Amino acid sequence: MVKAGRAAAAYRAYREVSRPGAPGLGTRLRALPRMLRAGMRGGYPGMTKRKLAMLGLAVAYIVSPVDVIPDFLLGIGVVDDFGVFLWLMTALLGESGRYVEWERDAPAAVRTSGRERHSRHPGQIP
Repeated sequence: MVKAGRAAAAYRAYREVSRPGAPGLGTRLRALPRMLRAGMRGGYPGMTKRKLAMLGLAVAYIVSPVDVIPDFLLGIGVVDDFGVFLWLMTALLGESGRYVEWERDAPAAVRTSGRERHSRHPGQIP
């Protein structure tokens, strides 16, 4: 059952990236640092602190030597890491596509580091 869920998630990610008019894989990958930066600053409403925490926990789990299933059990030990990695990549690719579309559609004032830009009043020092 778990394998079917992972395969379905991978297929959804592939379908999302290959959808006509959707941002391509390269565009999504280049947008990742901007998306994470905007999410940490509160500038992108799609990247909540909770999502950032989940992504961080996934990265920590993958690089951590402590696993639910020890890696020395060849075959089975890597499956949990792979499942977390697959979830992480699916989440990042999906969210980065939404971020690119948000970036394209949102007014520039909303995109600038989470704070709206206000026009200067006459006589205001820059």
